[in-house]
Amino acid sequence: MLLWLLLLILTPGREQSGVALKAVLLLDPPWSTAFKGERVALICRGISHSPAQGDTYWYRNEKLLKIKYNKIQITESGNYQCKTRGSSLSDAVHVGFSPDWLILQASHPVFEGDNVILRCQGKDDKNTHQKVYYKDGKQLPNSYNLDNITVNSVSRDNSKYHCTATCKRFYMINFKETSKHLNIQVQELFLHPVLRASSSTPIEGSPMTLTCETQLSPQRPNIQLQFSFFRDSQTLGSGWSRSPKLQIPAMWTEDSGSYWCEVETVTHSIKKRSLRSQIRVQRVPVSNVNLEIRPTGGQLIEGENMVLICSVAQGSGTVTFSWHKEGRVRSLGRKSQRSLLAELHVLTVKESDAGKYYCAADNVHGPILSTWIRVTVRTLLSPSVPVSHPILTFRAPRAHAVVGDLLELHCESLRGSPPILYRFYHEDVTLGNSSAPSGGGASFNLSLTAEHSGNYSCDADNGLGAQHSHGVSLRVTVPVSRPVLTLRAPGAQAVVGDLLELHCESLRGSFPILYWFYHEDDTLGNSSAHSGGGASFNLSLTTEHSGNYSCEADNGLGAQHSKVVTLNVTGTSRSRTGLTTVGVTGLVLSILGLAAAAALLHYARARTKLEGLSATGTSSHSPSECQEASSSRFSRIDPQEPTHSKPLAPMELEPMYSNVNPGDSNLIYSQIWSIQHTKENSANCPTMHQEHEELTVLYSELKKTHPDDSAGEASSRHRAHENDEENYENVPRVLLASDHWPLTQSGPQETACTSFFSVLSNHTSSISPDSASYEAGLQGM
Repeated sequence: MLLWLLLLILTPGREQSGVALKAVLLLDPPWSTAFKGERVALICRGISHSPAQGDTYWYRNEKLLKIKYNKIQITESGNYQCKTRGSSLSDAVHVGFSPDWLILQASHPVFEGDNVILRCQGKDDKNTHQKVYYKDGKQLPNSYNLDNITVNSVSRDNSKYHCTATCKRFYMINFKETSKHLNIQVQELFLHPVLRASSSTPIEGSPMTLTCETQLSPQRPNIQLQFSFFRDSQTLGSGWSRSPKLQIPAMWTEDSGSYWCEVETVTHSIKKRSLRSQIRVQRVPVSNVNLEIRPTGGQLIEGENMVLICSVAQGSGTVTFSWHKEGRVRSLGRKSQRSLLAELHVLTVKESDAGKYYCAADNVHGPILSTWIRVTVRTLLSPSVPVSHPILTFRAPRAHAVVGDLLELHCESLRGSPPILYRFYHEDVTLGNSSAPSGGGASFNLSLTAEHSGNYSCDADNGLGAQHSHGVSLRVTVPVSRPVLTLRAPGAQAVVGDLLELHCESLRGSFPILYWFYHEDDTLGNSSAHSGGGASFNLSLTTEHSGNYSCEADNGLGAQHSKVVTLNVTGTSRSRTGLTTVGVTGLVLSILGLAAAAALLHYARARTKLEGLSATGTSSHSPSECQEASSSRFSRIDPQEPTHSKPLAPMELEPMYSNVNPGDSNLIYSQIWSIQHTKENSANCPTMHQEHEELTVLYSELKKTHPDDSAGEASSRHRAHENDEENYENVPRVLLASDHWPLTQSGPQETACTSFFSVLSNHTSSISPDSASYEAGLQGM
């Protein structure tokens, strides 16, 4: 009964594809619907179209069953699949068990284009009559009162079938029954085709193979298929063919487009179309255009024929060739053909045909020109002509000659009888020579080094007197070498506040060189060097400046990057370290020696008055002038420029003082600098001069005022005017090396201007309200 289902063979070539064939699931009896309580046998067939050998795996609704026989009995509805050793999972087959009185059955398996048998079956079929069959609600023709019918050439659509019948129950009463709707399980006869091309971007002129790939069901191996290929709406080749491949000998740009294929059975019952694939044919631009003249060398006698041969090394598609002569606007000729070579014949040349010739080739990407070739035409009685002054030209691969380039020196005399001997010179030293037997010019090649910069010349000689060219200067550019980055700081350890110099230098390379400076790949800035020595960039250090630094050098021939240099910036500056130490010292002194500090202040103020006042009792320099000079001097310090001020000459320094705020007290200490000069009549503020000046430092106490206490602020200012001496206290400070102030020699002994500097850590707002009264107190000292 099922022998016709067992004729399974492999599709040719499928076993070589590397993909295992699907197993085949068969039903016995071959109906996809049965009455509840009946049994249906499922048989799994492997790739050898015989019962599976070894374990067989069964699945119901995608869940593995604990049965490993190749044939099983089922009584429950579901989607069943199987798999054998050496095969992949079969297609799912739905088997239904119905509790109804009337069912519609369809034979299995069914493929596209097959004729399928439909059977209307009653539970008590002997008492079931007047069977009628329907498709999508409409009665099928010639289907009345038949046990089964045949539906021809079914397809994979969503058509629904059912049947009706009259059933006699209890041997007396007739009931009209209607079956449930049935979707026929139609399997694909062959897969939808896929178009494969040997290349989606073929080169113009190259062949291409198109393949229409599909897969015929192994259960229908005898079905014959035919194939057809299309570009846009045009049929390719001879139309329908039994071969799934189409060979195209050569592809051209006009062959670009949308390609697709179709597959159908030879009976035309089933036809399927592939998706479209875009194929773009690539055109190769012409390159290396060359002009050749025959007779070889371009030396002709009047009356001879001349052949101009234009060729290209590469180029695809239709190439347009044209020939040109110096001094003529129009071309001598033009040809368009699918070839890499074309010829132009010039018959019976005359003396007027002598001159320079070139050719051009174009295949849409733009014309490419050949080099010039000189043609000479002589008469049999023409006299010899001396050479003219030659012209020397440089031919290099780029606008500026670079070390390593191949430089061509070309020397040519526009007039003179051949043969001509050319000599080439560099700084009057002979490089070599070259001969032009048929006239024209000659060349000499140099592989450039830095030593090849200088003046070049050439001369031409045909035995009637040598002629020398004008000199031509050449400058050979040298790419930069890898730069070296150096970090220069005032001390061995970089500290906050230091001025750090980043110095970048390439030991080799033509100027100008542009240097770039980086911190953690962030650009800091750049500097240009027009001569040797490199370039620098300055930074005033903060704790954020710790990290990796590098630099880059570029002179237009390719940038070079330095190695990375790591910098660790200490969080405490040199001046801040001194401030901290003095702050602690000032706190101790303020607690233990207030009386001694007051006495020191009294002494210092008396000394200042004696040395700082003129004979009339007025100050030689106003504090405002001194303050302006001091502030302007410091404002000129650019954090990006290195400072070159010299340190103080060795001398015995008096103690320096710094602002301190002893904890939570209401006292703030500020320093006073007093400088005495050795010159009596100084026209300017002595703080603007430098060497061997006596430095006097006083330090005094200032009452701190809270910003939110306006009454306290007024009271503080009032107390400051009433008694200046009681509002200050001297606190000594150790003078650090980093605290040296640049001073300038002023002349004979005289009293210096007094400058007031407030150095506060975080108390600027606290001291500012009383700064005016404090300065007033200073002027009264």
